[in-house]
Amino acid sequence: MRYNFDEIVNRRGTYSLKWDGGEMIKEMGLTERYDEKTIPLFTADMDLPVPQPLIDALHKTVDHKIFGYSVLPNKYYESIQHWFKKRHDWEIKKEEIVYSPGTVHALNVAVKAFTNPGDGVIIQRPVYPPFTSAIEGNGRKVVNNALKCDEEGYYSIDFKDFEAKAKEENTKLFILCNPHNPAGRVFNREELQKLSVICAENNVLIIADEIHGDLMRRDQTFLPIAKVVEDVGHIITCTAINKTFNVAGLHCTNVIISNPELRNTFSEVMGFQLASPFTIAALIAVYNEGEDWLEQLKEYIDETIEWVVNFLAEKMPQVKVRIPEGTYVMWMDFSSYGLSPKEVHDRIYNRANVLLEDGSMFGEEGLSYQRICLPSPRSVIKEAFERIAKEFEDVHVDVRVKSVIS
Repeated sequence: MRYNFDEIVNRRGTYSLKWDGGEMIKEMGLTERYDEKTIPLFTADMDLPVPQPLIDALHKTVDHKIFGYSVLPNKYYESIQHWFKKRHDWEIKKEEIVYSPGTVHALNVAVKAFTNPGDGVIIQRPVYPPFTSAIEGNGRKVVNNALKCDEEGYYSIDFKDFEAKAKEENTKLFILCNPHNPAGRVFNREELQKLSVICAENNVLIIADEIHGDLMRRDQTFLPIAKVVEDVGHIITCTAINKTFNVAGLHCTNVIISNPELRNTFSEVMGFQLASPFTIAALIAVYNEGEDWLEQLKEYIDETIEWVVNFLAEKMPQVKVRIPEGTYVMWMDFSSYGLSPKEVHDRIYNRANVLLEDGSMFGEEGLSYQRICLPSPRSVIKEAFERIAKEFEDVHVDVRVKSVIS
């Protein structure tokens, strides 16, 4: 069937963090203003309808009328194996799959399971803020291998710095974000193999957050790190249906751990976890019948990104942005306006009444940036950018730079 992603689905009054969580959002310090006219584009869930097979599967679960404790059937594991073999040519054994009620939960478990208080954990800023929380919140030390950004907004890994930090005695774990959030990089085979070798040589475990791995641009290919390296004994991979199919509220992450010792330790520290019958039904439905929907979604997001790039080139050429290789986020650099991060924030969040995420949340490397999540009907995205552009019309810069890279 053909899906209509231009459809406006009213999410207010549905317990949505994004659309109903104004007071909580203000308490978190994300914005000073949140009202009925706010356009929230700060969090990575979609305002787009999910696949019809998923809806049908959940209706069937509801119609059963009983929602008790549930076990993961063989079909659950087979669906995961089928998806990753077909989409990524990655063969996963049933026993390697460990259910977790979320990726952030899994990261916290890994930090507690495989490091001790005071140990170092490598991350690559600017990066998803809960990575920092998982480290510092558990009494560990952030070891920042900051990504390098060239003049065209392209991010790459500083391998010399990475190796030096991996060699430090107390460095025990590396949290890899691939595709990278918010930079949008999809790391290639050579980069992934080099990271793996350095970590293996220095007894550093890798936990790879790959939950955006199905959300590629039309000309990009995603490679799971566990598929492209010879030794996977030091690699733990987080996969999920949450981002791909817009079911974050169903709490479904699957952690792939080939090393039996690591798998047992991870499971012991995580403790007993059961998925809901809705979660089980959802995964089976989307991994077996959701591919057509996903291809249509990717096409829609590609077209939205192209619209944004063209709009910025015409209306806000000072904003430097690069089309992401993966994810549905864009990472926008406002530094050419010559405004402070506080003033940029005020113009977007308070005056335009659009809620994004300040780049400072991703580390000091993001001070001049704003992150936007784009999987909303295009009319919503257009209104948001038109509001933002209006609030920067009075900003004059002496030098106009080539700022939009496609």
